[in-house]
Amino acid sequence: MTVQYSFTATCPKGLENVLADELRALGAAVEREQPAAVRFHADLSMAYRVCLWSRMANRVLLNLGQSKVEDAEALYRAVVDIPWEEHISPTGILWVQFSGTNREIRNSQFGAQKAKDAIVDRLRKATGARPDVDKRDPDLSVMLRLHRDVLEIAIDLCGDSLHRRGYRTHIGAAPLKENLAAALLVRAGWPAIAEEGGALLDPMCGSGTFLVEGALMAADIAPGLMRESFGFERWLNHQNDLWLPLREEALERRSAGLQKSLPEIRGYDADAKVLFAAESNIARAGLDKHVRVSCRPVAAFKVPSHRPVKPGLVITNPPYGERLGEQEALRETYAELGCQLKQEFGGWKAAIFTGNPELCHATGLRSHKQYKLFNGSLPSQLLLFDIHQQRADGDSSDSAKPRLSDEAQMVANRLQKNLRTTGKWASKNSVENYRLYDADLPEFSAAIDVYRSIEGQTYAHIQEYRAPASIPEQKARARLSELVRATRHVLDLPARNVSIKERRRHSHKESGSQYQKRGEGAQAFWVDEYGAQLEINLWDYLDTGLFLDHRPVRQYLKQIARGKKLLNLFCYTATATVQAGIGGCVESTSVDLSKTYQAWAQRNFRQNGLDSYRHQLIEADCLQWLEAAQQNRRGHYDVIFLDPPTFSNSAKMRGVLDIQRDHAQLIQQCMALLAPGGTLLFSNNLRSFKMDREVLEAFAVENLSAKLLDKDFQRNPKIHNVWEIKAP
Repeated sequence: MTVQYSFTATCPKGLENVLADELRALGAAVEREQPAAVRFHADLSMAYRVCLWSRMANRVLLNLGQSKVEDAEALYRAVVDIPWEEHISPTGILWVQFSGTNREIRNSQFGAQKAKDAIVDRLRKATGARPDVDKRDPDLSVMLRLHRDVLEIAIDLCGDSLHRRGYRTHIGAAPLKENLAAALLVRAGWPAIAEEGGALLDPMCGSGTFLVEGALMAADIAPGLMRESFGFERWLNHQNDLWLPLREEALERRSAGLQKSLPEIRGYDADAKVLFAAESNIARAGLDKHVRVSCRPVAAFKVPSHRPVKPGLVITNPPYGERLGEQEALRETYAELGCQLKQEFGGWKAAIFTGNPELCHATGLRSHKQYKLFNGSLPSQLLLFDIHQQRADGDSSDSAKPRLSDEAQMVANRLQKNLRTTGKWASKNSVENYRLYDADLPEFSAAIDVYRSIEGQTYAHIQEYRAPASIPEQKARARLSELVRATRHVLDLPARNVSIKERRRHSHKESGSQYQKRGEGAQAFWVDEYGAQLEINLWDYLDTGLFLDHRPVRQYLKQIARGKKLLNLFCYTATATVQAGIGGCVESTSVDLSKTYQAWAQRNFRQNGLDSYRHQLIEADCLQWLEAAQQNRRGHYDVIFLDPPTFSNSAKMRGVLDIQRDHAQLIQQCMALLAPGGTLLFSNNLRSFKMDREVLEAFAVENLSAKLLDKDFQRNPKIHNVWEIKAP
């Protein structure tokens, strides 16, 4: 008959019932819960299983007995009566831990010394030898607890605490213990969510403990499998024939778990340094193919968009104030978290674990359940939220916004409609930067472009069109203000994320650009376009660094320039060259007269890893460069992209460029530089443009304007002309 033993599993205070449920699920017979512990009965094989599989326990103790102890002599007698020779070799290493006091035993250190003497005396008498005593890597750890004159004697089967799984060698500030993180995930319902394929996200992941523990659960990986050893392995009564099959079973389950498709598990943090710790821990746990982390502030926290993500659980352990900063400084962080949850995560569940529940009021969320727990010795709370319930109750980010005027609401309604059509199209086609509005309502005459940075922040670029002379300037400005309010309302943007290019009426004496710069001090940012990372500046220049209407043109160039040599004239910030370069263009030359754009293009090249030896940037007047190239570069290029301005009279240029007048000569010069079978892609923005008959007769010309126009610009199909020209 299998021998049954009495065990005690210890845990963080407040997790006793979670641990008891786990023990029952593992197959142990739970006897009772007690503060920070659960007593249970099981055979030795089950005890090994608990050591290997418990996500909640700190230690598993084998209870050897208990006695009434009122003084030191009674303590000695109780300990010396245990047959220690059955548990440790006399040449082994012993460590004794003692907790508790009474009227006679007033010091735990004295209690430990008295117990150690009893064990050593017993072994010396039984074997003629005595063990060494050392807390470093002992062969047997003895745990004694004195409470209300009752002494409990046990041996620790674990060795090091079970919360130390073995994967976390790097930790951030205020680390969360692994077993506490696992318990919080269970309280938040993660196991059931993972079973259904729901995602797990942590917007302030720190060293990644929630992510790793969540992945271990989802992949059915035993938390003890990464440990180097357990205390029971050097215990004299250890039965290896029981232990090895359990370990083999766990290895097989891990292999099977990692082969299945795991839910999306991803973490974010604004601190790039702490993410290094997270990446190291994830890799050490063998989960680097399944768990990812990114540097992103809470204000940019959104549902991942790289693949379909099923609503699941957002869980986080934000700073509390006591440890990582002043409370007032943290209120904005909590408020941003609440705003992003309400705006982006409808239908999700959320869990916030905090040692300062007052800060959670700043989220604007109403929890439906709270658990009082401890993070070490710090009283803390786990608050659970159903984000879709927040919306149903009307407590959403929309309800907190100021009411719009009737005119602004009219614009907002149109923007919402466009989001349902153009925005949906953009999302479906992985378009991160697109035109949302283009004077759809004639009285609100402006274009609104939406940009999304690689960090996840959304920006709006509003360019006002010239109002008819019949519209008073004051009225035009008022309408622009309403348009800006509606844009911020619909996209839920802070003022710093909105750039406004306002057209003003100038007298002939006034100088400078018609566009007035806004957002002084704002920083440039990077966006993604089909795998290329491109620098955007919405504030300092007339244009942003990326012509959105040329998106399909760049994609077409990327296709036809693969394995070929490209010339990009009037290259601007060379975004077309970047796309061609990452698409496999073997060599390129990009020419532009502007020092500013050349420097900008160089940053784009560096960001995308384009070799400056194979991809050359030339600061020059394109007209002069073309003339010189007729002598030494004839037949050199396979693809040429010619995208000149409609009109230019720069002081640096030798002449004045008029594209309608001069395009035939430009095209003929470019065709001379093409290799046999090469392609010239010619584009311009002159709405009244007509291709010269001489060009039509000399070359094979195809108008691709309609073909290379995406949905977000189809409202205004004359935005540009695109022609593909080849030698006949």
